Amino acid sequence: MQEKKKPPLTDKPLRNPGQSVEEYRRARVEDAVEPMLVAALLIALAAVEWYRAYFPQPPSPGIYSAFAALGMGYAIFRLRRAWPELRALRLAIDGERAVGQFLERLREKGYQVFHDVMGPRFNLDHVIIGPAGIFAIETKTFSKPARGEAKVACDGQKILIDGLAPERDPIAQARAQASWLRGLLTESTGRKLSVRSVILFPGWYVEQDRATRREFWVLNPKALPTFLDHEPATMSTEDVKLASFHLSRFIRAGEK
Repeated sequence: MQEKKKPPLTDKPLRNPGQSVEEYRRARVEDAVEPMLVAALLIALAAVEWYRAYFPQPPSPGIYSAFAALGMGYAIFRLRRAWPELRALRLAIDGERAVGQFLERLREKGYQVFHDVMGPRFNLDHVIIGPAGIFAIETKTFSKPARGEAKVACDGQKILIDGLAPERDPIAQARAQASWLRGLLTESTGRKLSVRSVILFPGWYVEQDRATRREFWVLNPKALPTFLDHEPATMSTEDVKLASFHLSRFIRAGEK
């Protein structure tokens, strides 16, 4: 019997700009699609009746019932198969939104904040550029055990979530993303810029070997501002503006 889990976020994320319009649009799409499905069903029934009118045959409900049962069984199978992924995606969306809204507060400290930066076949959840440097941030949102301690541990080589290693290595993923961002900004600005990796686990207690923090951080989002405050200033205001301008230009070019 599997242990009960609970969401790591105690509060739902705040609403995002344009969310009401997005929800209304989604509802309108659903309203438009449902009549089409009903119409398709009625057309199929009409086609059956026309076939029977031109080629008289005795009723055979067993055949149609068998097809209906097969269709329903397949639909349930697909839904049950997709349901865990859909729940995980919903959890990931809530986690990224909550972290993103938390990061917005860093603008008061001179940081530029970017969300969902699209790379080749991957995305950076968040990027912040400010006095302490450039940080590529990966958000990992996992359900917590309903009871007991919910801890993420990092020894510099691997990350264990509640004692278990995740399917994908967050450290390797974060390093690759930071390397890509470093290359992008260095080529775009013509300056050699450093990018550090940050992996955030909202709602979890996080422990990381201190010796590995020079290369990357594994944190609860609430600890990030304190870590940034203790970092020496490595970027001037002009450098922050330059790197931010080139990253925003890359993002806008991708949207086109």
